[in-house]
Amino acid sequence: MTATGRLAAPSANLPEALGFLEPPSESASRREYLTPRQLMWLRFKQNRLAVVGGAFLLLLYVTAIFAPFLSPYMPQTRFPDHLYLTPRKIHWRDADGQWRAPFVYQVTREVDMETFQRTFVEDRDQPPAPVRLFVRGDEYELLGFIPWDRHLIGIDTPEVHGPLFLLGGDKFGRDLLARLLFGGRISLTIGLCGVAIVLLIGLLLGGLSGLLGGIVDDIVQRLIEFIRSIPTLPLWMGLAAALPGDMRPVPLYFSITLIVSLVGWTSLARVVRGKFLSLRNEDFVLAARAANASQFYIIREHLVPSFMSYVLVHLTLAVPGMILAETALSFLGLGLRSPTISWGVLLVDAQQLVEIAVHPWVLWPAVMVVLTVLAFNFVGDGLRDAADPYAGMEGAS
Repeated sequence: MTATGRLAAPSANLPEALGFLEPPSESASRREYLTPRQLMWLRFKQNRLAVVGGAFLLLLYVTAIFAPFLSPYMPQTRFPDHLYLTPRKIHWRDADGQWRAPFVYQVTREVDMETFQRTFVEDRDQPPAPVRLFVRGDEYELLGFIPWDRHLIGIDTPEVHGPLFLLGGDKFGRDLLARLLFGGRISLTIGLCGVAIVLLIGLLLGGLSGLLGGIVDDIVQRLIEFIRSIPTLPLWMGLAAALPGDMRPVPLYFSITLIVSLVGWTSLARVVRGKFLSLRNEDFVLAARAANASQFYIIREHLVPSFMSYVLVHLTLAVPGMILAETALSFLGLGLRSPTISWGVLLVDAQQLVEIAVHPWVLWPAVMVVLTVLAFNFVGDGLRDAADPYAGMEGAS
């Protein structure tokens, strides 16, 4: 009440001034206008492990694409005088302690007369070889169609100073780094191809089971229960053993991809079935049916997009299982075989403990498998948390 007896107009900012309400933060008001995908990306960026895992996977796939350029030698190139060459050490200081451009010393092979093991030692009395960038070497086709002979790193005289095996060599004198990079092409893509097959079968059978119900649902569910009741590894081993031994690499690759996908689709089909059962009677689906929309249109435009984020999370977590399955089958000699290169094929050299004790660098493929599986799991966990509509948005901006 003012002095004139009239009521004063309430202030628009009175609740805020009294402290009853707090003005929305800039980040909160900004999130009101974000799409679900943008919100999911903001939540994903909050998970540092997921971001690091995604960056590591991106780096792996880039190195797999440019493997011929990044590796000093081609994976089939042999150096018979340097079998099981130890990982080379790049030096930056000469014998006088002076800094200089990177170089390697010449290596000579010696035999320990007590253990009869061959070792390689650096001969520092000989002139060293400089390590150069963009060195000419084995010819290859960059990206599959560009003839090229340049490699990112190398030396000009590998026959004299020994090859530049940064991760060591194998029993045939081949560069383990080059074989790791080329093996990543198979091991990384077999997971993606397997996931594509899992996505196709899981969406088709799971969608039909949840949408139609009745006898179709019973048949699909009994089939899933039968497949899941069989132990996974014996099933894979039996199917792989049934393949012809003289099968060419490309058909064998797709056959192994199909084998590792035969079990993975069952869990995805159950997830899709549950989503279809929960969504088929929603208002937007009933409205589309009332508008005479076809079943295929309803599935494509309404049902699948509503839970695609959960499907992507499931597929991301399924890729490590595919990679491990191929690695296990190849390690047991039932999957891919030489001359095809994969991480599982490379691990065949690590089957004997004596081999690992004398040449521990043959375990590099196992290290790559472990790091790749961890990276996929980190990304999958990050996507799962980001796709959760009830997840918090602390710190997002």
